[in-house]
Amino acid sequence: MKTVELTKQEFLTKVADFETSPNEWKYLGDKPAVIDFFADWCGPCKMVAPILEELAEEYGEKLIIYKVNTEEEQELASAFGIRSIPSILFVPMNEQPQMAVGAMSKVDLKKAIQQVLLPE
Repeated sequence: MKTVELTKQEFLTKVADFETSPNEWKYLGDKPAVIDFFADWCGPCKMVAPILEELAEEYGEKLIIYKVNTEEEQELASAFGIRSIPSILFVPMNEQPQMAVGAMSKVDLKKAIQQVLLPE
């Protein structure tokens, strides 16, 4: 698996239709997800990007890693209150998503994935 860049339209069909249900989170995916809100000019985002690619390979079919370019998808970034990047949204199957702000190490990302998305 590789990371998958999302547009707003793809987000509405693959992740959550926040326009139809603005006050209720309904995840539309079939496996847990990590969503990286980033920008091309962001130094910390560039540090996190290769780590997310590695994790996409490592976790394979267990989860999906999406990327949202906040410069191109400003409405989507605004809908999620993105004020600083990178911001990483962890989306479990049947619970509320959790946001982490700032660059995370591979160890910290794996820990969050294990605790939030793939608990044993």
